Amino acid sequence: MKPLFFVAVLPLFASGCASTLPPDVIASGDLAASQAQVRPLRYTSPVSGYSHRVPVDPQPWRNQNDAQTPEGGAS
Repeated sequence: MKPLFFVAVLPLFASGCASTLPPDVIASGDLAASQAQVRPLRYTSPVSGYSHRVPVDPQPWRNQNDAQTPEGGAS
């Protein structure tokens, strides 16, 4: 037989021989009694960092690039 068949069937056969069932992993209906620490939510507006910008005429790219370079030069 093909070795791939044994690779697929061996875990199925071994799980059938398990002595106990795996634990239930479901959400509890009583969430108020859980011990989890949750930070309270704080409302932040989705447009709080908005700044209005208007279209401008094109400028030479060299001036735009020089205006955005950090101070202090390259290291």
